[in-house]
Amino acid sequence: MLTQRTKDIVKATAPVLAEHGYAIIQRFYTRLFDAHPELKNVFNMAHQEQGQQQQALARAVYAYAENIEDPSSLLAVLKNIANKHASLDVRAEHYPIVGEHLLGAIKEVLGDAATDEIISAWAQAYGNLADVLMGMESSLREQTAARIGGWTGWRPFIVTEKSVESSVITSFVLEPKDGQPVVNFEPGQYISVAAHVPALGLQQIRQYSLSDMPNGKTYRITVKREAGDAAKREGYVSSLLHDHVQVGDELRLAAPYGSFHIDVHASTPIVLISGGVGLTPMISMLKRAIQDPGRPVVFVHGARNSAVHAMRDRLKRTAATHSNFRAIIFYDSPLPGDVQGQDYDYSGFVDLDRIAGDVLLSDADYYICGPIPFMRMQHDKLKSMDVHESKIHYEVFGPDLFAE
Repeated sequence: MLTQRTKDIVKATAPVLAEHGYAIIQRFYTRLFDAHPELKNVFNMAHQEQGQQQQALARAVYAYAENIEDPSSLLAVLKNIANKHASLDVRAEHYPIVGEHLLGAIKEVLGDAATDEIISAWAQAYGNLADVLMGMESSLREQTAARIGGWTGWRPFIVTEKSVESSVITSFVLEPKDGQPVVNFEPGQYISVAAHVPALGLQQIRQYSLSDMPNGKTYRITVKREAGDAAKREGYVSSLLHDHVQVGDELRLAAPYGSFHIDVHASTPIVLISGGVGLTPMISMLKRAIQDPGRPVVFVHGARNSAVHAMRDRLKRTAATHSNFRAIIFYDSPLPGDVQGQDYDYSGFVDLDRIAGDVLLSDADYYICGPIPFMRMQHDKLKSMDVHESKIHYEVFGPDLFAE
């Protein structure tokens, strides 16, 4: 339990840490990887090179300090972090290492301004946060391992199908090497894939939404090729999967996790809003939701055009056979052969104002997935249309730069 004095010190120094936050986090990662280079196998090195991870962690530290009087206000954020950590196989022994180098970085960057009292207060605050997260993560792992087909850590899977969905998106069906069952998941959850990346000489881990219904035997992921360049260094794992991983190859997977999923027991309407490859968790949600014929489901999707619109024929077939489902498609750059009214419904970017009558449903829940600017735009538009924050759900993979 933190004393009031500790809380007061953390709150008072929060603005200082916010001012120097990026420099502190940069120094933290330098210290961490110098002392423990093996942790490069856990962290997303593309996000490191782009500075995204540094920004996200700096923001998280500041948010914790700002809410230290009532950490329960961060419960949803902590739940997301705990799920991601469980999926990445972050363990209790990692927390003291991170704490040591975070506090060391604060001291180095702030110099004499970081008094012993300030460092002590932040050490206690970090320890308190670490205890909360470790408890949540341990509980998640135990619950998953106890279920039929569950496991902890990494499990070898074999690629049994590889299907091209569009010019930039490919699906992979994965079956456990041991032939035993796999744990079921909630529609919208993800798995982590660990792969050796020769270009880095490291293992890299990426999280991909499960894009099919649970069946107890296999998982399917649908992966967009993240086109990178020498400056941005994106696509380490997605390029590996697209170009080199074939049927019969082996990948290591963590069990499904994630707090972004529909309530399968509810019967109220759901509205799925996705951009680009953000449709992948929506497919799993959709297939489960339409099993209840009385539950209205609306799927709003934005893509550039038919060349990159994955699973469009499946959506058409679903809309034709389920009266409770409607798909609304936006193309912002239609091809000459794309026919409005047949291939897509509206030209331009997803604009909820144009379809307000279709998406503003009584007591509906709204699920958003796609690029961060897309999600921010749809989130803000829904708020302006008087949709309550509690009814808006979204998922961010990698560092969360969405929430301010």
